[in-house]
Amino acid sequence: MDPFVAELKTRIVETLKLQDVKPEQIDENAPLFGAGLGLDSIDALELVVMLEKHYGIVVKDIEEGRPAFASVSALANFIRAKQAAK
Repeated sequence: MDPFVAELKTRIVETLKLQDVKPEQIDENAPLFGAGLGLDSIDALELVVMLEKHYGIVVKDIEEGRPAFASVSALANFIRAKQAAK
């Protein structure tokens, strides 16, 4: 497994205080919202704050954020692309 994806899963579990979920249980290609991990809009806001705090990435609007939060894999690619553009 990609070490960055593993780190991201751990940060998601810690940030959202997902007590019944272990990072290794999260399917990196499953949806974060709805049927996948089951996150909601409050979780999305917490993830946006986590991105800014830990990775220095600002999500400007919902149109930019929606595809980035599709899955853990999509989020990892979004972070890498933003960091490469700096």
